Amino acid sequence: MSISVIGAGAFGTALAISMAHAGTAVTLWARNPEHAAEMNTFRENKSRLPGITLPEKVTVTDTMSKALAETMLLAVPMQKIRGLLSETPELNGRLLVACCKGVELGTEFGPVAVIRDCDPKATPAILTGPSFAADIARGLPTALTLAIEDDTLGKSLQQSLTTPNLRIYRTTDTVGAELGGALKNIIAIACGAAMGAGLGESARAALMTRGYAEMQRMAQTLGAHPDTLAGLSGFGDLTLTCTSDQSRNYRFGVSLGRDEPFDPSVTVEGAATARAVQGRAKHMNIDMPITDAVVGMIDHNMKIAQAVEMLLSRPPKEE
Repeated sequence: MSISVIGAGAFGTALAISMAHAGTAVTLWARNPEHAAEMNTFRENKSRLPGITLPEKVTVTDTMSKALAETMLLAVPMQKIRGLLSETPELNGRLLVACCKGVELGTEFGPVAVIRDCDPKATPAILTGPSFAADIARGLPTALTLAIEDDTLGKSLQQSLTTPNLRIYRTTDTVGAELGGALKNIIAIACGAAMGAGLGESARAALMTRGYAEMQRMAQTLGAHPDTLAGLSGFGDLTLTCTSDQSRNYRFGVSLGRDEPFDPSVTVEGAATARAVQGRAKHMNIDMPITDAVVGMIDHNMKIAQAVEMLLSRPPKEE
């Protein structure tokens, strides 16, 4: 099964490196011709994964026709998937694996739903779970969830994507997998804000626990299986993202808690996702207090102290 990675950011590059080290020839597509040329010249993604050499089996190109393959891993930000698919008819009808996490603003769709909406003939899937690009690229052990409705195809794809350091588990619950990966980013922002404001580890533990309950409420309402949220794409990803400075969402939350500016060039999927999820929750009458607090802080309508007061003043309830 031939494989290409669309998007030469840190995660897309890391996936290409891991698969190439396993002996698979991979084409890595970069939107920017200068970026592609630089990677080909220096055999390194200097801006995203400095110090890590691209294996010989990774071919970098900025020409989409040269990147077409049986399996296309879409390693672009969540809010860019629709634009990519609408601008690139060559991708129509292919096996498209989303390698991003979030909920689209406007439609309130996850990545699998966006692929279906843009290209009904495509076979959509999602690769998600607790992972940092630098860990994967350096060959450190990582486990991810592959969600695809066709389990027979899923078994074949699972084998193709597994590498010595990348262990792939599969599920047919695409709704649960995409929601777990999206919703945990919101909770990571909240945890970062708590730590940035000096509220302590106990506050973070409380936010993670109640945030997980919040994730389950929305996911199950939308038809996800609870076991999916308890796995890598839910609880596993939540744990990693809420506790590590490598997480962009967590670092963004820390900046909110400290009332400091954050680098606008860094993609923070959880910010857009929080707004989209809040809208969907209101439409469906789902109680999402942590999400509401995060949106309030992102939109500068609420300080961290106000968010804490709002959460602590809620009526007592059973767990």
